[in-house]
Amino acid sequence: MSPRRNRSRSGAVKSAKAARTGSGTPGGGEREGRERFGLQRTEDWQGEEWAVRQISGGAAVKHYRCPGCDQEIPPGVPHVVVWPLEGDVADRRHWHRACWNARDRRGARLQRSRNAPRY
Repeated sequence: MSPRRNRSRSGAVKSAKAARTGSGTPGGGEREGRERFGLQRTEDWQGEEWAVRQISGGAAVKHYRCPGCDQEIPPGVPHVVVWPLEGDVADRRHWHRACWNARDRRGARLQRSRNAPRY
């Protein structure tokens, strides 16, 4: 015997679907975009305002090169995406979270081979 339900399933399904699509709430479309791509904030660095977005491990599906440590960020590793607010889409960079937090303490002592890609 299964346990008794206190609410009807049709009402619960409708409210869950409305919450998922953002209908019925003002600004629902913006909320859906934030959940899909992560939370975004702004930070000041080097006299510019930068947009910083957290990327979860499940959303990280490609290989990236961190400009802070010049190491590869493999798929499945949580990291941050950073770009200047006044910049272009091509200005986005993927950083390890620790590298982004330590960006002021690190110098530009990168040593790449002659044929290595910049990013």
